[in-house]
Amino acid sequence: MKKSSLFVAVMLASAAFSTVNAQEKVIELPNRVKLEFVETGKSNGVPVIFLHGITDSWQSFKLVLPHLPKSIHAYAITLRGHGDSDKPPAGYQPEDFANDIAAFMDAEKISEAYIVGHSMGSTIAQRFLLSYPGKVKGVVLIGAFAGYPGNAPISEFYQAVINLEDPIDQSFANDFQLSTTASPVPESYFNTMVGESLKVPAFVWRAALEGLISVNYTEQLSAVTKRVTIFWGAEDGFCPRSDQDKLLAAISGSSLIVYEGTGHALHWEEPRRFANDLVAFIGDADK
Repeated sequence: MKKSSLFVAVMLASAAFSTVNAQEKVIELPNRVKLEFVETGKSNGVPVIFLHGITDSWQSFKLVLPHLPKSIHAYAITLRGHGDSDKPPAGYQPEDFANDIAAFMDAEKISEAYIVGHSMGSTIAQRFLLSYPGKVKGVVLIGAFAGYPGNAPISEFYQAVINLEDPIDQSFANDFQLSTTASPVPESYFNTMVGESLKVPAFVWRAALEGLISVNYTEQLSAVTKRVTIFWGAEDGFCPRSDQDKLLAAISGSSLIVYEGTGHALHWEEPRRFANDLVAFIGDADK
């Protein structure tokens, strides 16, 4: 393998993704952090970067990717500390994740992209939009937080996380992932996501959550001119409707799409619908 500050190691795509020509890859950024990611679609397609929630991985979008047209060049990234990406001892503020995405885009020669973020990924997407507006074509927020202070479910979750020890208890990971859905998802997929949570060391659970709990970007977002669409599941147990309204008020021209009967991870519960709505948003934004 070529040893340089930037390299991509291409691995065989899993059988589950053969129909969309997905490629699992690893990239080493200039800061020497290696990130795994999956890439689908045509090389000259519209770039779309997917960012997952806390303790998830690129697999958070595994059910969505097969429903995307080849005209979308999708990159589903596993953020630092998660999945099979590197787990450095520090660097888990939203700014650190956003800087990794900017470095990833530079390495992949992506000048602009649509940024799609779920949960923690939605906060990173907000930070990325504020820090690198020139790299953003549009933003999609799923299960988004307007701010974490005062959020009772997050406070309760944090109190549980600060006491975590390695190895992570499987029942804890199972209960956490179960709390993100309101309707059933395929059992094998759910088990995969629990397994991804078990890959995350206790210190990353804590560090990533500590990086979020004081964040509120709503005032800064008032200066945003990019198109933003917010997706929210009406049964979301983490993000209240009031957060969605705050984001709508803060971001000029933003819109909200509500999925009745779904929870925090609505793209797991209705992947085809989400893919179709995402494609419609991108098509409208590019007119």
